[in-house]
Amino acid sequence: MKVLKLAGLALLALLLIIQLFHPQKNISSEATPKHIGTSYKIPENIQAILVKACYDCHSNNTVYPWYNNIQPVAWWLNDHVVSGKRHLNFDEFTAYSIARQYRKIQQCAEEVKNKNMPLLSYTWVHKNAILTQEEKLAFINWCSAVRDSIKAKYPADSLVMPKRK
Repeated sequence: MKVLKLAGLALLALLLIIQLFHPQKNISSEATPKHIGTSYKIPENIQAILVKACYDCHSNNTVYPWYNNIQPVAWWLNDHVVSGKRHLNFDEFTAYSIARQYRKIQQCAEEVKNKNMPLLSYTWVHKNAILTQEEKLAFINWCSAVRDSIKAKYPADSLVMPKRK
């Protein structure tokens, strides 16, 4: 009984101590000159989709929920954001090579079409991020239009990702 009580107090102390350590938040007040919208037209309905379902993990500005102030939840959320930005960052999109832009926008459409994005773990809490069929279709069509505009502007060989050695 005494060991159990001691273990419980140690766990409580650990939970209290980790509350002092938080990852840096993904919030930037700087302008985003490399944002996808600087090179490709984003209609209002698509911008609304990006804001509600994509930007928290795929931009330089995350809107954090209240529970981000509790550890270890903040670490878990930070891992999602870091991973999301590593795969695609709409605020850095035009800094990508043309081939990477072309591939990433295709992947965006595929992820939404295959119901891999937005993540189920994200939509559990962010119910407004669940896309309707109309929103999915609009987003996929927009991705296709962006790809078409890239294809029309650049030579075919610049759209191919280089082979890894």
